[in-house]
Amino acid sequence: MIDYTFSKEYFVQVIRDLIVLAENRKEYFTELDSAIGDGDHGMNLSIGFREVNAHIEEWKELPIKDFYKNVGKALLDKVGGSSGPLYGSFFMKFGLPIKTKGADEGATFEEMIQMFESGIEVIKKRGKSTTGEKTMLDTFVPALEAMKAEFEAGTDAKEAMAKVVEAGKAGLESTRNIVATKGRAMRLGERAIGHLDPGAASAAEIIEVFYLAM
Repeated sequence: MIDYTFSKEYFVQVIRDLIVLAENRKEYFTELDSAIGDGDHGMNLSIGFREVNAHIEEWKELPIKDFYKNVGKALLDKVGGSSGPLYGSFFMKFGLPIKTKGADEGATFEEMIQMFESGIEVIKKRGKSTTGEKTMLDTFVPALEAMKAEFEAGTDAKEAMAKVVEAGKAGLESTRNIVATKGRAMRLGERAIGHLDPGAASAAEIIEVFYLAM
């Protein structure tokens, strides 16, 4: 078991860093998406997080549950394609496991696992998908499994999250050899082989932000 608490300030900083990530990596995510999708993944994320940036100062005083719910609603309202509903839903549900906590309280490592679980479950439901279908779940699910394993092993929290990042990146790399069965990439059949999934790529970098903000 890992005895570690992620502070309220940490959770706000994660979103600040995601705002920067969405802007800095929009061309890379768009390039990946242009190969097998609509070519709008990077720009969509950028637009969504610009909206978050416009409100973060007023939201940061809220409890984590409400803060992340607002982040998710902004992405749902502003982001097109599949990434808006999926990431929007992820962040809206992310804080539910700690819904009773006050405005200044953070979350334990065990609660962080529950938060990721909550977000990932809604992605599965909304996308009607699972692993092995060339989606962001190919990154998120192995990352979550690593988080649980490292927690049970009692690994140092920072080291544990580094292992989570590694597992997510390995999951991302696995999408290169998967024939897509969801989204626009599905129409390419085996021609999608050799290309990384853009959603899995953005998910891997989002997970890394959670690590780097520690």
